[in-house]
Amino acid sequence: MSFYSHHVFFCTNQRPGGRACCQDHGADEVREYAKKRIKEMGLSGEGKIRVNKASCLDRCDLGPVLVVYPDETWYTFVDNEDIDEIIDEHLVNGRSVARLMI
Repeated sequence: MSFYSHHVFFCTNQRPGGRACCQDHGADEVREYAKKRIKEMGLSGEGKIRVNKASCLDRCDLGPVLVVYPDETWYTFVDNEDIDEIIDEHLVNGRSVARLMI
């Protein structure tokens, strides 16, 4: 059994030389937003949801990206509203957000 019900990894990598990367889209700030919102909703901790940063997830051309485990669902996002939708629909209600999936 997993320690968390869901583990959300945000790519926060910054590639050198101007190569496309998730950090170009403010991925760290959006991850902080998601982490704060999960905590405010009382959804963090053992048996619940963990939000982490990841180094390169190697899907930068589709970025910014995050992946939700154990569901193995990959998402892209534009803003905090997209993150709210992923939290509310996927993490809380168990429904994937098709329009954001990659």
